[in-house]
Amino acid sequence: MRKILTAEDDKEINRLICEYLSAQGYETLSALNGLDAVRIVRDQNDLSLLILDLMLPFQSGDMVLQKIREFSDIPVIVVSAKSETRSKIDLMRMGADDYITKPFDLDELLVRAEAVLRRYESNSRKAAEPIVLTYKNLTLDLTSGTADVSGNALTLTSKEFAILELMLKNPAKLRSKANLFESVWGENYLSDENTVKVHMSNIRSKLKKLDPDNEYIETVWGMGYRLVT
Repeated sequence: MRKILTAEDDKEINRLICEYLSAQGYETLSALNGLDAVRIVRDQNDLSLLILDLMLPFQSGDMVLQKIREFSDIPVIVVSAKSETRSKIDLMRMGADDYITKPFDLDELLVRAEAVLRRYESNSRKAAEPIVLTYKNLTLDLTSGTADVSGNALTLTSKEFAILELMLKNPAKLRSKANLFESVWGENYLSDENTVKVHMSNIRSKLKKLDPDNEYIETVWGMGYRLVT
């Protein structure tokens, strides 16, 4: 069950929001001041959403937002009597996900909350999905920064991994030494052929050890390197 914290110092408004959200199937918590809001977000690691009023005692809503963004990416809907565009923009830049102006309809608040939660959860799923590149028996997991050949771990330096990533992202492309050097090292290529050659030799050696029956990289003399088709 999704858990929503309402930080609102008006006890009646806080109660109404919590009762309404509870009736919609959400678990609810409440905070009546800014200090409690920060403490609850810090202590409750399973919160799904924070509804945050700006006019809170002890610590204002904008200060609460700044504090929690130091340690949490929980979605935040700011509630305020202020309707100025400038205020909305400033709060969005501080890390708010949405902004609703008082007085508001509870049905509108629910729609906003559901939209923010859908967006956040969709982004979280995408971030959790591994980004994987494969070629023959070689697999590069860009999310974890690991590689394997036929299920056997392939130990690579960061530069070797970057070279293979570059080549696997566009398997048909012929890569010159200059292109590889400037893309991976981020520096101008000044005829430093040996650096690229040594790294390519090491990559080939490591691949051959784990998969002796396949060739992965070929040299096109005078032009550069490409994956073996």
